Parts: sequence; C-alpha cells; structure tokens
Amino acid sequence: MTATGKKTLDRAISRAGLCSRAQAQQAIRSGRVAVNGRTVRDPETWVDAVRDKVLVDGAPLRARAKEVWLLHKPTGYVTTAADERGRDTVYALLPEGHGWLGPVGRLDQDSSGLLLFTNDSDLAHAITDPKTKLAKVYEVRCKGRMRTESVQALREGVSLHDGPTLPARVDVLDTDERSTLLRIEIIEGRNRQIRRMVQAVGSRVHTLHRVRIGPLELGDVPEGGCRRLDAAEVLALRGAVRRPSRS
Repeated sequence: MTATGKKTLDRAISRAGLCSRAQAQQAIRSGRVAVNGRTVRDPETWVDAVRDKVLVDGAPLRARAKEVWLLHKPTGYVTTAADERGRDTVYALLPEGHGWLGPVGRLDQDSSGLLLFTNDSDLAHAITDPKTKLAKVYEVRCKGRMRTESVQALREGVSLHDGPTLPARVDVLDTDERSTLLRIEIIEGRNRQIRRMVQAVGSRVHTLHRVRIGPLELGDVPEGGCRRLDAAEVLALRGAVRRPSRS
C-alpha cells in the first residue's frame, strides 16, 4: 500500500480503490484477507499502511489510480450492482474491465441523467456529504399547471416527514394545462427528495432528469453512454467540494 497512517482494515482496502467498504468487510469476514501472513476476519483490525503487508485473495494490496466516470443514466435502470428482482442495473452500462467503481449517490429507477462513479471513497463521501452543499440541478416535468404560490413554496422550502427542506432555486421553463417543466437546484440529497417536494405542493413528478452536479454538466453524453472525467474536470470537482457552493 502507498498510503500512510493507520486505518481499520476495511477502510484501508476501500481507500485503495479495490472495492466498497461494505464489500471489504465481507471479504475480510470471509477469510480472504491476510495481514502479515495471518488471516484476519475482523474488519475493525487496525493496520499500518506502510509497515503491514496486506494480502487480498493472495495478492498484495496496492492503491489503484483514482478514477471518476460520468454516466447518462436512462430510466428503467436501478443504481445497484445486483438486483434481487432481476431488474437492469447501471453497471450493465459501464465499460468492461474498468475495475471496481462505486456510484456516488443514486438515481431511482424512474429517473434519468447524470450519475457519477468512482473508486475514490474520500471524494465520493465529500460529494454526498450534506455539509458540502454541492449543488445538484434537475429538469422536472410535473403534473398540471403549477401555481405561482407552489413554485414559491419550493423556493422557500417545504415540510417533509424528515424535516423542512432548504431553499431551492426553481425556474419555470415551460408550462401548459397538462404539465409544468421546472429546473430545480438543491444542495441536499435526501431519498427521493425532488419527488417528495413536488408532491408536498400538490403536484406529481412525471419525469425527473439530473443535468448537473457541482461544476459537471451532463452535456452531450448520449443516453446510456459514459465517459471518464479528465484531470481538469476532476480537479474542478475536488475544488467544488472543498468550497461549498452556497450557505
């Protein structure tokens, strides 16, 4: 391992970019990990990244180069590696042979748009950490013509079962008698938050499409397509999570 300092064994494996922390814990408990020649089954075992020799499936643990990928997720796919109900997963859309990549947050099955993947657990945590307040932007088609007071309520924050939402930036892009298209920017990331916000003001989401996370735009990536972020994009993303977008 190239990292320095002491860490729990599961965290050391995860931060090397080999797998998620949960997968590391499973591998350790299954007896697939040895430290200094001895099989260790406790994920909370402390190891020294410099002095200790860690083997996973008999191979030395070495840090992988950090990668971040951008996927244009279509509807109909679930954000998981495997689904017990046999539904299509987003991993079917990633290139083969890329090594382990974990999703950064989620988009539900009925939602589409920008979804990030990385083997950098620290970056993934920073992106999803509520304290970072990284902006996420969605284009949302809602049922019916939304009233001005409903749009204003979304802007000011609405009450949900898990507490009031923070103020959001909301623009009306298009409206007719049957539907309203909104552009909504939030700095939270609660489960199905946009859908619940729209429901709280008396409407319902028809389509939900994420177009931006922090400085990253979905751009012209075709539906179902993905690409690896270049160094400048990753640098901009790291800068954004170090400097919260707004309070």
